[in-house]
Amino acid sequence: MVPSLLLLLTGLFRATEPAPRCETGQETLAKCVDISLSSCTDVTYTQTMYPNFLDQKSREVIEYSSEYILISVLHNLLQGECNPDLRLLGCSVLAPQCEKDKVIKPCRHVCENLKKNCLSAFDAIDMAWPYFLDCDRFFAGEEEGCFDPLAKLRGEVAVEEDLPSDFPATFIQFKHHSYSQMVSTLKKTASRCSHIATTYSIGRSFEGKDLFVIEFSTKPGHHELLKPEFKYIGNMHGNEVVGKELLIYLAQYLCSEYLLGNPRIQTLINNTRIHLLPSLNPDGYELAAEEGAGYNGWVIGRQTAQNLDLNRNFPDLTSEAYRRAGIRGARLDHIPIPQSYWWGKVAPETKAVMKWMRSIPFVLSASLHGGELVVTYPYDYSRHPMEEKEFSPTPDEKMFKMLAKAYADAHPVISDRSEHRCGGNFVKRGGIINGAEWYSFTGGMADFNYLHTNCFEVTVEVGCEKFPLEEELFTIWHENRDALLNYMEMVHRGIKGIVSDKFGNPIKNARISVRGIQHDITTAADGDYWRLLPPGTYIVTAQAMGYTKVMKRVTLPIKMKRAGRVDFVLRPIEIWPNKLLRRPMEDMYDQYDPLELFDPHAQHAQARGGSQQVREKPWWWSYFSSLDLHKPLWLLKQH
Repeated sequence: MVPSLLLLLTGLFRATEPAPRCETGQETLAKCVDISLSSCTDVTYTQTMYPNFLDQKSREVIEYSSEYILISVLHNLLQGECNPDLRLLGCSVLAPQCEKDKVIKPCRHVCENLKKNCLSAFDAIDMAWPYFLDCDRFFAGEEEGCFDPLAKLRGEVAVEEDLPSDFPATFIQFKHHSYSQMVSTLKKTASRCSHIATTYSIGRSFEGKDLFVIEFSTKPGHHELLKPEFKYIGNMHGNEVVGKELLIYLAQYLCSEYLLGNPRIQTLINNTRIHLLPSLNPDGYELAAEEGAGYNGWVIGRQTAQNLDLNRNFPDLTSEAYRRAGIRGARLDHIPIPQSYWWGKVAPETKAVMKWMRSIPFVLSASLHGGELVVTYPYDYSRHPMEEKEFSPTPDEKMFKMLAKAYADAHPVISDRSEHRCGGNFVKRGGIINGAEWYSFTGGMADFNYLHTNCFEVTVEVGCEKFPLEEELFTIWHENRDALLNYMEMVHRGIKGIVSDKFGNPIKNARISVRGIQHDITTAADGDYWRLLPPGTYIVTAQAMGYTKVMKRVTLPIKMKRAGRVDFVLRPIEIWPNKLLRRPMEDMYDQYDPLELFDPHAQHAQARGGSQQVREKPWWWSYFSSLDLHKPLWLLKQH
């Protein structure tokens, strides 16, 4: 270890270090070399130079340094927060980018933003901010020609073929998209239709990739009164890539057809807020993509980088629903997440989706999978856990069958009466099946949508091959295009309206009950609601704490394809406050609810327990036990 670094290790962080020799004229023979550090192989560049910014003169010196050990174990120390952002930022200092035998400093604003977002995670484990991530010392301004070491995480490092200039703007390339190509395509699409589209991220994957969504609406970025919210989610299993590509194509199609004046698309977007999340598991996709298209893999890339199956990672609320089903007056809706769920391993992707569901009043959803040709609907978990295949309907069985058939009937292969199928044969069932009757599993996303929120979700198996060859994608798109549109239009079935008081003030979280269906939905922040219902006659009740119930009789004709408008005006109950009915337990989320504190972009450290007791050495000190004289004293806070 060089003398300047020894000074740093004794706590003299602000001492001026010698400038790296690669930036002086003294080392004229210094050349760019390949990066061979195992923890830095996924940076956006391929070459570095020694000595680095810390004056470490070789790969061996770096690998045995406390700085390198720190960036290698940060994801464990911080329990996955700010990962891999901090590691990539550290690599940009330990193995700086080198081009034409000249090193380039990382950008100061990237360091400052990351420190702002991640410092609380260090505070939570009583660790000081690493000296070599000092934004003023080792980073540069944009005017100095710096580079962004985190660009890859935002999908900004994309290699795309430029289309010939004579190709129309509406042209869709039916190809497989890498993560960065996907993000680039979504951003370009949103830019072309900026008056009706925008992109945003609901959070990060375990390896730090943004979970990108493209939204279509006449007022993108905002919920509009009485306009229903719809979502499609693809690539939940990383090796099931068809759904991901379909949603990328769908985004381009919606934009182009709206601009061309397609009346069906204009009506859909003008009256619906549509959210498309093409890839919920971008980390798993990268593993699957290494196998290549045409490899019908059933295992590799299915799970996340944490080795978690996202469609088994949601809270098991179905068991609780079965327990409540026999209790008079119990509701099978808005069931809180049990505390025991948080004792297990919860993927950041799962948390991000759950937070997303709570932040937007979704009405209808579908998750696109692969490996079969069938549409399944809740419940996915059997009423009797030991039964692997048992019909287990929800209170909204008729509506779910109608939703599933809306997709299946518009898909020419799923609805084909021939016996040709991938493996299972669903012809006699019309291409749809109750999930638990096909096979039972717990922790699924569709059951969670239905039992925790207002949203109805089905699962669509869009093809026999999980990772088809590129030349098959055009045909797959045309098989699914009308089905995708047809299913979205189902968000307008049933009734909708506003619940308010006699002064016109909206009532949030009012309950909309339908007699004979043991499942309520609740009003959004503006008092508006959407209740999916098949044709028929219903007794509908609106109620809220402190108000009288209001009941209405509603008839929905068979040919009615737009939601009927049913408003409710509730009057306050004129009784003493201490006699008000207590709020039902199922109306409240659990008091211990880490999801309410969860920051999908890891800007805060949540639910880590109480503050750490001051000790001689913190618990993480053991990670550096292999070091002899050069332990990182600079990580110890001065108490």
